[in-house]
Amino acid sequence: MAKTKKQAKPAAQPAHGYEFFGPPGAFGISFGLPILLYVFTFACNDVSGCPAPSLFSPKTLSLETLKHEVGWPVDGIAGLVSWRVTGWILAYYLFSAILYRVLPGTEVEGLELPNGGRLKYKFNAFASTTFTLALCLAGTIAQGADFPVWTFISDNYLQLLTTSILISFALATFVYIRSFSVKPGNPDHRELAAGGHSGNLLYDWFIGRELNPRISIPLIGEIDIKEFMELRPGMLGWMLLNSAFIAKQYRTYGFVTDSIVFISVIQAIYILDSQLMEPAILTTIDITTDGFGHMLAFGDLVWVPFLYSTQTRYLSIYPRSLGWLGLSVMGSVLVAGYSIFRLSNSQKNVFRTDPNDPRVAHLKYLETKAGTRLLISGWWGTARHINYLGDWIQSWPYSLPTGLAGYTILTAGTGAEGAYKMADGREIVQGDAKGWGMVFTYFYIVYFAVLLIHRDRRDDEKCAKKYGDDWEKYKKAVRWRIVPGLY
Repeated sequence: MAKTKKQAKPAAQPAHGYEFFGPPGAFGISFGLPILLYVFTFACNDVSGCPAPSLFSPKTLSLETLKHEVGWPVDGIAGLVSWRVTGWILAYYLFSAILYRVLPGTEVEGLELPNGGRLKYKFNAFASTTFTLALCLAGTIAQGADFPVWTFISDNYLQLLTTSILISFALATFVYIRSFSVKPGNPDHRELAAGGHSGNLLYDWFIGRELNPRISIPLIGEIDIKEFMELRPGMLGWMLLNSAFIAKQYRTYGFVTDSIVFISVIQAIYILDSQLMEPAILTTIDITTDGFGHMLAFGDLVWVPFLYSTQTRYLSIYPRSLGWLGLSVMGSVLVAGYSIFRLSNSQKNVFRTDPNDPRVAHLKYLETKAGTRLLISGWWGTARHINYLGDWIQSWPYSLPTGLAGYTILTAGTGAEGAYKMADGREIVQGDAKGWGMVFTYFYIVYFAVLLIHRDRRDDEKCAKKYGDDWEKYKKAVRWRIVPGLY
């Protein structure tokens, strides 16, 4: 895409120290989180239970028994990956890139970069996703739950996970190596991220060395790698995984429960809303500050689709129903969280656009030496990131429908009381596993809280540098970070 011809400033920015506990933290996250996803996949499974029964008896646990219970591939480690699955995933990425090029979109100029330039973006993630979903809907209408896309996903889940992990590692390595071609004053406005050139190979590979890496693909054109990966293949993949698990539940039991539909619908709304508001991504810290490295590559392509669909994967095996009362409670929690999130952000945006608007003219604010006005009343007088509280509350209905999660899968003909009968004759009950499955299905709520706290800390550090003494005055006026009266 064409760039503005504004005079460029020096591209390199001074490094600002380590985050995530530096190289040890980068190593732990880069290699620990993939292992965690494998643990989730194997320990909560459709072979023996969630968790696998032998995990309750560690003293008598044997490796062979555990392998059998978790569905370890018969080919061993080689069975974790498949050339066929890899080919289809790469085709999926290519299809997404083609839709990015051929579908109409909005052309938007990004914020001014530290080097003085501006990049141009094309936004059509919403159109790309709805087009893909329309194709899948047509296929589902024609072939039902046996639509090949759904069966392929559920039958090859483990291989899809492995291939996605490998792609994220390869992509992070590619952009890291390519970042060394960034030269000061280049006409393409390429620059290094402020915190991405510490000199430590592992850390810079993880955090992202180049701020906005772009690549030109024959017949498709230029793609901003970071923006493309942020809202396209991973987010759509999340929806496709959910849909595949709905189809799997139907194939297994002959019905679909309200709980799995509820979670899938509210997550779909969240995804489509973010894509519909795609231009707003240009003001996020991911785009303006963070480089693109393994942290974002893995987060976008692996962590989001595979972790965030944990609840629907669970419910595809243990079909729990909520009823109208349960749905009403879940809906009320969702509306409460969404209201806090949307109303607070709306109030901030109106104030930034027109402080004299009648809706915000009565609000109190702190005038800073930097010329910025910081709200100290209204929503933003209750907590410095009150919107994070709303965002976190919205995550609760992702997990709550799973209840006291946990199940055990029994052989056919057991005749256990209250058991669900699977299509192959096996029976599924909660038994002693009841509650233990919450380790998997409620993990997202805990993780998201940690993520939001980390974001708040990063923002606090950034604002302290920007506003100096005024930031300390602001924190005295608005004491709480996220949860009024608690944190």
